Amino acid sequence: MAYYVYILQSEKDGTFYKGSTENPFTRLQQHNEGHSKYTSGKRPWKMVYLEEMPDKRLMLFREKKLKRGNKDYFLKLIDGDKNIISKFF
Repeated sequence: MAYYVYILQSEKDGTFYKGSTENPFTRLQQHNEGHSKYTSGKRPWKMVYLEEMPDKRLMLFREKKLKRGNKDYFLKLIDGDKNIISKFF
């Protein structure tokens, strides 16, 4: 089973949201359908960063690190080598 951390960007106001999932397609759909309280008011969302993690523990650790990041850090990640978004979307 694969685990992923992701960054979404609101197409409404450009803000970022960070999270983790086992299914990036389903999770993006849930955000865009309003299933998440935080993200429901800033729809639609697009996935701009996706990184595969080897296990759940590391996924959760990485998600915590992402949540402490700032816009400049996210932009570097989006353009970086770890971003596998083009393989999925």
